[in-house]
Amino acid sequence: MARENPAWTLTIPSDLRQVALARGFIEAVCQTGGFAPAVIDRIVLAASEAINNVIRHAHQDQPEAELQIQCFLVADGIEIRLLDEGRPFDLAAVPPLDPAEMRIGGRGLFLMRTLMDELSCQPRGERGNTLRMVKRCERNSATPRSC
Repeated sequence: MARENPAWTLTIPSDLRQVALARGFIEAVCQTGGFAPAVIDRIVLAASEAINNVIRHAHQDQPEAELQIQCFLVADGIEIRLLDEGRPFDLAAVPPLDPAEMRIGGRGLFLMRTLMDELSCQPRGERGNTLRMVKRCERNSATPRSC
């Protein structure tokens, strides 16, 4: 996946009040990339779930922690990376959720896996993770495309 441009980057404190700012940032990058509105909605929803999870779970009891959001526009879509300061997290250890299961919460990973084409998480040294999400979609800044 060849990157066309340097990363668009936003760093926010670990505060749920910042989620709206992060959503607006990702939406603006997607609009710049020429994605159709429905595709942008899916990307923003998946990223929003990931950001919420980082703040609520990875950064739990760490209000001083920061989250860096990197967006890369690529020829065939967008790559989003979330760099957190939490304990190592094994994404593969979380089994797929049965969508018919009745429960409160726990739908974030299900949505990320469903809405994005790739989802992976790698540790960053002693503290922190890089969550990588990719959405493949033809894009054109003149005419937004859907996928």
